[in-house]
Amino acid sequence: MKTETTDTLFERYGPAYKWFATITGMIGGTTAILASSTVNVAFPDIMGAFGIGRDQAQLLSTGYFAATTAGMLISAWLIESFGERMTYTLVLAIFILGAAMSGFAQNPETLMVGRVLQGASAGVIQPLGMAVTFSVFPAGRKGTSMGLYSMGMVLAPTLGPTLGGLAIEYFNWRYVFLLTLPTTGIALLLGLLFMPSRAMPKRLPRFDFLGFGFLCAALVGFLLGFSYGQRLGWTSNEIVGLFAVGTVSTVGFVLMQMYGKSPFINLALFRNPQFLAASLIAFFAGCAFLSSTFLLPLFVQQIQHYTAFDAGILMMPGGLSLLIMYPITGRLADSWPPHVLIYIGLISFGLAFLFLATADVNTSFWTIVAFTILIRAGTAFTRPVTNAAALKSLPPELLNQGSGAVNLMRQLGAVIGTNGLVVFLELRIPFHGDAFAALQTSASTTSQVMREQVIRVLTEAGVPQMALEQSALRYLGDVIYAQASTFGFQDTFMILGIFTLLGLIPAWVMSLTQENKAKRFRWGLP
Repeated sequence: MKTETTDTLFERYGPAYKWFATITGMIGGTTAILASSTVNVAFPDIMGAFGIGRDQAQLLSTGYFAATTAGMLISAWLIESFGERMTYTLVLAIFILGAAMSGFAQNPETLMVGRVLQGASAGVIQPLGMAVTFSVFPAGRKGTSMGLYSMGMVLAPTLGPTLGGLAIEYFNWRYVFLLTLPTTGIALLLGLLFMPSRAMPKRLPRFDFLGFGFLCAALVGFLLGFSYGQRLGWTSNEIVGLFAVGTVSTVGFVLMQMYGKSPFINLALFRNPQFLAASLIAFFAGCAFLSSTFLLPLFVQQIQHYTAFDAGILMMPGGLSLLIMYPITGRLADSWPPHVLIYIGLISFGLAFLFLATADVNTSFWTIVAFTILIRAGTAFTRPVTNAAALKSLPPELLNQGSGAVNLMRQLGAVIGTNGLVVFLELRIPFHGDAFAALQTSASTTSQVMREQVIRVLTEAGVPQMALEQSALRYLGDVIYAQASTFGFQDTFMILGIFTLLGLIPAWVMSLTQENKAKRFRWGLP
């Protein structure tokens, strides 16, 4: 492929080229995020189609984000090796393959492979599109370029659940994965025209294959261990083996980052107290954001019996509110200390989840919408401020490495947190179910009265005499399971709220580093 720099493309297309490049990057990045959010309303249908539980269904979400994490780590090497145009078109082609595999999958394994391909591609597409958009705008308008790119990133998770709900409402769950094919095809064609390109180097840059292998093995080991632990037994040989692989691989990855010749992450960054605090906050906020996008649609569909379309509509106001809140938090970040805004964001997350811990089948649509807006307020007050606080603490030569490290921590929080919460949910539902079932004895007046009422209703409905008792007991069992499921979700939201509020600890540490820095400045200390 011949070399076509941004200067060459500006000469060909004129000043309008910056808009061509921006639109190209935005379509690719928006499509990648859209693919991560449309599937959230389809979980009940997918679980029914393949006969799988929540523990396996969540792999479709967390597996996507885990693969995105791996893709982000290799994106810089791919761009340096093959250039922006070849990398962009190649990963978009892989993204299309993953979407097709997911949409036409006949078993959950094929569906999972398709999602992993999409996630890995998304991990490369997003930073590549952002970097190209940043590079084509003049120095005085770099902020504008990032604002435009971020707007696409905000709209995607807003529209995703609604579009997914429409696909299920009028077609079926398979179209949730096929929705992104048209925009991916457009992005691929535009990439061939407007992405800069370079000749391949005679010698490829050094790549840490061993470290990358350790990372992939760690992600696979932990994800599969958490997903199948409840089904196979937490002490079974298979699950113990998977966790052992995950643990050993994590240690191997860390050692490669410490002593390898070409590490993906500069671990020395975490010696900076402010950067470490910001990274930990990103971990907690990442967990809060992804867990909410997985648990809320599942809650309203399984507990409140919403349709997929209604679940998507419910998520839209919260997403649209980000279009208002992001500019506000951006302006506040210029005048307010970062830890104050982060306090507000984390408390918003925590309060929203603690309120959701009281939600049940009778909670109104608009009440839950209010909770989603509060969750999105947490995102608006933490994400941009955390990124800025982390990068401001680093010298210019470490900005790229710092950005990658913070995003990695956010992705890890999303993957680890969501997996852990789904495991907790799967444990709490049978716990409450067993507790309720133990109370259903002949000595329980309430249970006997309800049984008699159900039998009377069934008799009036014309149910045969011999089937009355069995039908009444089945109905009571369904009631117990529904109540146990409600309590299980409430416990999970409660734990998520408490976990998110733990992020206040590193935020407090960040405030101390800011105070110490101010004191050193006042006294003229280095």
